[in-house]
Amino acid sequence: MLDLTKLAVGGVCFVLAFILASLVEYWLHRLMHVSPRIGERHRDHHRRNEGQGVVWEFRDYVQGSCIAMFAMFFVSLEAGIGWFLGSLAYAAFSAYAHQLQHENPTKCFWMKMPVHYVHHKYGMWHHNFGLAVDWWDRVFGTYKSVEWLTEEETSQPERSYLQLRWW
Repeated sequence: MLDLTKLAVGGVCFVLAFILASLVEYWLHRLMHVSPRIGERHRDHHRRNEGQGVVWEFRDYVQGSCIAMFAMFFVSLEAGIGWFLGSLAYAAFSAYAHQLQHENPTKCFWMKMPVHYVHHKYGMWHHNFGLAVDWWDRVFGTYKSVEWLTEEETSQPERSYLQLRWW
C-alpha cells in the first residue's frame, strides 16, 4: 500500500532539490564571471556563444553535482529518491534550456525574456545569470530587461522545441 507520508517527503525533496539546483547554478554562473581560474572555460563559452549540446551539458551538470545528488539518502530512502530525481530533473531541464536559448530562444515560453540568450547577445557580464530560469536574477537584482526580440530572432525559420543540437 502506498504510504502518503513517504510520498510527500519524496515530493517535497524533489521540489527543494529542483529549486536549490537553480540557485546553485545561478551563483556558479556569477562566480564564473568574477573568478579568472574558475571562469576560464566559461569565457571560451562566451567567445563561441554556443552550447555543447543537450547531452553534454547534462553530463557536465550531473558530474558537477553528483555528490550532492546523493546526500539525502543519508536522511531516508524517500528523501534520497525525491532529492535525486529533483536534481536530475533540473539538470535535464537546465541542459535543454541552455541549448534552446543558444539556438532557438523564442521557444523559451516560461520566461518573459530568455535571460541567458540576452546575457550573451548583449555581453551582459553583470546581469542575467540564469540559465533555465530568471527567478534568482530577479531576487538578487541582476535581472536586466531589454527589448530582445529583434529582426534577428523574428526572421529565423520556424523550428520545433526539439530541433536543436542534442550532442
